[in-house]
Amino acid sequence: MQDEIILETQGLGREFRGFSAVTAVDLKVRRGSIHALIGPNGAGKTTVFNLLTKFLPPSTGRVIFDGHDITAAKPAEVARRGLIRSFQISAVFPNMSALDNIRVALLRVAGGGHRFWSSNRRLDALTERAMALLADVGLTEFAPVLAGELAYGRKRALEIATTLALEPRLMLLDEPTQGMGMEDVQRVTELIRRVAAGRTILMVEHNLKVVSSLADRITVLARGQVLSEGDYATVSNDPRVMEAYLGVSSAEPVAETEAGHG
Repeated sequence: MQDEIILETQGLGREFRGFSAVTAVDLKVRRGSIHALIGPNGAGKTTVFNLLTKFLPPSTGRVIFDGHDITAAKPAEVARRGLIRSFQISAVFPNMSALDNIRVALLRVAGGGHRFWSSNRRLDALTERAMALLADVGLTEFAPVLAGELAYGRKRALEIATTLALEPRLMLLDEPTQGMGMEDVQRVTELIRRVAAGRTILMVEHNLKVVSSLADRITVLARGQVLSEGDYATVSNDPRVMEAYLGVSSAEPVAETEAGHG
């Protein structure tokens, strides 16, 4: 049914001085699902995320979110509608405690804007909800710790919590396990699984082991175009996908370096 689709792109494309970074991408993200966008380095994944969040205007095509055409919308309008990109937008301040980071994000939703320093009373009123969000991501005991002092994986968990504070209708997770060791990867994978309950997530992820354990549906990009789509079994056995990943066996996780140019 059409109302099951929360995000759709139709013929989405972007050119840079004659070079086509993304070409005719048709994407449908179902409400309540975890949808992964994968592909080798330079496939166009980051460009697609930038087009969805309106940091780049498309050269061609349309973006429809929750029944509204947002193709010409500004980034702030898209965020207000509930399309929130984690790790890029979420406000994490290293010299503030984990609790205060969440309270500031909640204040933004409540209409406090950037005037959070003007009223401790307003912040105090948000403490209960902030602590609940910290509990959701397993950071209750780290509430008083400065964000800059948190271990890398826990810092990412805090960033997810600040994104949840913004009440997203669709969370875009941009390389959530990039640069992590095995222990942190496992912790963040479990965190994403937990917070996905009742929510919709579109994620760019380089680690196929993470993708295989989380994603309901996967879209594979190569050279800016959709190469394959389906569940993990479908895309991992597609010979075109194996060729795009330089012959890597579908049974092995692929470690891809995005370097911001995906």
